[in-house]
Amino acid sequence: MKATGLWPEMSSTRNLFAAAKLAAMGKRFRPDVAAFLLNVEEEVFRLRRELLEGTYLPGPYRSFLVEEPKPRLISAAPFRDRVVHHAFTRVVEPIFERRFTKDSFACRKGMGTHAALERARSAVQRYPFVLKADVVRFFPCIDHVILEGLLSRTIGDDDVLRLAGLILSGFRTEGNDAYFEGDDLFTPFERVRGLPLGNQTSQFFANVYLNPLDHFVARHLRASAYVRYVDDFLVFGESREELENARDEIEAFLGRHRLRIHPRKSRTYRSQDGVTFLGWRLFPERTRLVRRNVIDFRRRVRRMQGDYATGRTSWAEVRLRISSWQGHAAWGNTHRLREALLEEATFQRVDLSSLPGNAA
Repeated sequence: MKATGLWPEMSSTRNLFAAAKLAAMGKRFRPDVAAFLLNVEEEVFRLRRELLEGTYLPGPYRSFLVEEPKPRLISAAPFRDRVVHHAFTRVVEPIFERRFTKDSFACRKGMGTHAALERARSAVQRYPFVLKADVVRFFPCIDHVILEGLLSRTIGDDDVLRLAGLILSGFRTEGNDAYFEGDDLFTPFERVRGLPLGNQTSQFFANVYLNPLDHFVARHLRASAYVRYVDDFLVFGESREELENARDEIEAFLGRHRLRIHPRKSRTYRSQDGVTFLGWRLFPERTRLVRRNVIDFRRRVRRMQGDYATGRTSWAEVRLRISSWQGHAAWGNTHRLREALLEEATFQRVDLSSLPGNAA
């Protein structure tokens, strides 16, 4: 049965105020956030009026490049739009949560990276073979029409679906050379696709888009074990042949959703040879950080050392960042590595008045 009657709650002042609070977490001192919060009542009531009157329109995205852990183009929506995104997911996400499987771990309460790694590590210890795969350019390739269809299977509220369409319409990926069964020459260029990295809604939409895959692997393929985190997934089995057949069926299934498995990054391994997943190398007897993770941490420490030396960051912030990474690294067999990295991480202030050009 479809969920209906959601719009009054989604457009309520209570929901919008709660959404504004969530959207502002950790960002209160950014100029656009501070300006919104300075007149929060007026801004919330204006948003509510626009939503109820059907005059709300998303603003333009601001794009910037993030280098770590790998180069990615982040597209940030205006703050008032991020409030709407949170208002949307606060109401809709719990409805879909009941329909998601236990095998999807990204951006879900009670799940997350370490829960996914625990599941994967247990499977590595129990099953001799694993298919590791990911989707080619997943977020840029998400098809808007297919996604809207998946949303409408569960949501029966036209106002909510119209808002979802507005959120989707604010962003699209330009260019497309991927053809699928049944396409004519112009089909790839006529279909609107793409979700922005950085939206609250994008993570939720991604889970909606791949939820049919989760059910397909569990119910049709009856995989021995399966773990998915965004578009990275592992399928475990008793033989290489079993998993190669599974890969063929998964490729065909994803093709119906206009997605492709990455040809180079998707392979079947023996579990005992180690499986790379979410920055870790998982073996039946031990767990190691991927070398790239260590290199990135050393690079971040060097930046923090420079920022601390010149007073651009505080010792409390340094401790918080290092403790966070240490907590993550402690999940695996990394005791000696963590000790060695901490010995390298020395911090001291520089007397700026002694530097050339700063003399009194």
